Amino acid sequence: MAHDDGMDDLIGAFAEVLELEPVEDNFFRGLPMVGARGRTYGGLVISQALMAASRTVEADKPAHSLHGYFMRGGNATKPVLYRVERDRDGRSFATRRVIAIQDGQPILNLAASFHRAEEGWHHQDDMPDVPGPEGLPTDRELAEQIADQLPADHLEFMRRPKPVEIRPVDLRPPFRRGPQPARQSLWFRVAGRLGDDAALHRSALAFASDFSLLATAMLPHDKAYSDPDVMTASLDHALWLHGDFRADEWLLYSMDAPWAGGGRGFNRGRIFTRDGRLVAESAQEGLMRPITPRKA
Repeated sequence: MAHDDGMDDLIGAFAEVLELEPVEDNFFRGLPMVGARGRTYGGLVISQALMAASRTVEADKPAHSLHGYFMRGGNATKPVLYRVERDRDGRSFATRRVIAIQDGQPILNLAASFHRAEEGWHHQDDMPDVPGPEGLPTDRELAEQIADQLPADHLEFMRRPKPVEIRPVDLRPPFRRGPQPARQSLWFRVAGRLGDDAALHRSALAFASDFSLLATAMLPHDKAYSDPDVMTASLDHALWLHGDFRADEWLLYSMDAPWAGGGRGFNRGRIFTRDGRLVAESAQEGLMRPITPRKA
């Protein structure tokens, strides 16, 4: 992938955000994303918490699962402190707990498990038969096609350069209106080379695994994040990492949402490599509350 200096700088800044700064034993500081504002993106806190836990585990035990609960919305312009509890270091598995703290308050707690590679039986779901990423417009290009229909703040967000490139296979609101089945797929990749640290690639995938996931449960109801009559927030997030991959190569994210009700929606995702390996799965319940739009 050839990129201009601006994109190279953006990817370098993204890697720095994921890498974290050690503060002292079991404490790490996560930087905010460049240019971020408003409420912290949940995938960023998940990815940094996973990296904090990973940095306390032997390198030959990669992360295989995480479960996190969002307790408060974070401030996207401020750093986050991560405190790691080393619960267990066994021969095959290690477990960690992480608390993300901002302004003295916990905003996320996360449990992660790590597993040394071993041989075993194998099977997996088949990869969905969908068009490849080549020729599909990016979410940024789709936003430009309906720029006059989007709120100014959402359009500005969509136009902002981002380290992860997204190419939707299925168009959802606001790009296509009308109730749809609660299923969607998209391709994503980090938009530049990310180096060879496997923990960094796992963290980058955790970052991307929050993209559009909750939007799946809104499809039957013709709702989008940018709509003024809906309030959304991630409530929890689970991720299972089945095998090795590179987050800077195309990955297919196939999602469905089997249930919504009571102001919440439940969503599931499967992530495949370009050659069809199922390398990760996700699950998330999120807030999708109908509200009366505020008057200007």
